[in-house]
Amino acid sequence: MSQNTVLSRGTYRESQRISEILAKESVGGMMLLAATVAALIFANSGAAESYFGLRDAYVGRDIGDFHLKLSIGHWAADGLLAIFFFLVGLELKKEFVIGDLRNPGKALVPMVAAAGGVVLPSIIYFLINLSGSAEARGGWAIPAATDIAFAVAVLAVIGSHLPSALRTFLLTLAVVDDLIAITIIALFYTSDLKIQYLLWAIIPIALYALIARKGEKLFHLKPAAAWFILLPIGFIVWALFLNSGIHATIAGVILAFMIPVRMNKRAEAVDADHGLAEVMEHRIRPFSAGFCVPVFAFFSAGVALGGWNGFTSSLTEPIAYGIVLALVFGKMIGITASTWLVTRFKKANLDSDIAWVDVFGVATLAGIGFTVSLLIAELSFGLGSDYNDDAKVAILTGSVTAAVLGAIILSLRNKHYKKIAEKESVDADADGIPDVFADNGASLGGGAKRAEHSASGEAKKR
Repeated sequence: MSQNTVLSRGTYRESQRISEILAKESVGGMMLLAATVAALIFANSGAAESYFGLRDAYVGRDIGDFHLKLSIGHWAADGLLAIFFFLVGLELKKEFVIGDLRNPGKALVPMVAAAGGVVLPSIIYFLINLSGSAEARGGWAIPAATDIAFAVAVLAVIGSHLPSALRTFLLTLAVVDDLIAITIIALFYTSDLKIQYLLWAIIPIALYALIARKGEKLFHLKPAAAWFILLPIGFIVWALFLNSGIHATIAGVILAFMIPVRMNKRAEAVDADHGLAEVMEHRIRPFSAGFCVPVFAFFSAGVALGGWNGFTSSLTEPIAYGIVLALVFGKMIGITASTWLVTRFKKANLDSDIAWVDVFGVATLAGIGFTVSLLIAELSFGLGSDYNDDAKVAILTGSVTAAVLGAIILSLRNKHYKKIAEKESVDADADGIPDVFADNGASLGGGAKRAEHSASGEAKKR
């Protein structure tokens, strides 16, 4: 395979790992969609008063100046999403430590694409609201993020035969996208900073890192037991961040970075699939996808539309159509153009398995900016404000539009690749690894094995 290619097929092991993540996230995306529909039904029915009353009900207790009494809506946004961001951070670390993106050449493409998918939508929104109030302009980061669960769910439904590199591209793009959004939250949505709580947080973070990295050696803690001990320590870190003025979800990312994702050779020889990172991911991902994110969506997506007239009236506000245009056109143009610029800068071409229309379809699908967009809208305008309600309507509209357009483009491409798959038999050797992965060394069998497979791998390129 030429060195001057981008978005090339990764290793077979990485392809399997991405497929497993996509399968889990797609189920979460369906539940997220169901929770969103339920929220809209409750918010626009006779149960609206009870729905908003439940969202705004306070739970917890303040201990002096230590703030732990929050509304249920804030518990969902500040607490449950911290778990979601923990998985985002863990996935990002795995991508860059043991995934295909440990190669700087491969990492450059989704990172630049994600940056383009953040910068252009933010500029579009800001310019549309330039003549508006300072508060309206403060929502510039709302269209910055891509919703992993929703985008992956759509891709799983319509993209069964798309090249594996496209799936990896979307997942990595969304993860990096969310990391940029998290950084924006930390830098621009921090108020009343209380540095003493951040200093106190260093102690439990250090203890967390010690147990995560040396727990088995120092305390004879197996990964299956260590994760259970790490949970209460993680809660302490989260509570300190909550009171520091930095958004509490940042704690989830920092804690994820403390988890080792590369096992030593001795542990790898004993059980390569049950390191601490894998144990925590397997324990937490179902809870995050099946409970945390849907509950957040249920309490955040509910907005009283006021009928069709109210819906269309909201979309005429600069905040609303700024978000819609930024999500739909800003993402598709920003990501596609950034990827194209990378190929020109590197004097490279797309892998022969992929066409530019595929990249355009993925870029369009990345306009589904739901979970993190709702969070940033609440941070920008406040829960229950008119601006926030307009933003919710726009986020829903823009995300659905991007999902439909992306699904149309990629479903047509999926039919194209399905026809190719029907014409070309994808063989598997005795080791169970398809020949199409052999040309990039994924057979795990050494140079002789790779050389043996290279001819068949090259024959299958398109």
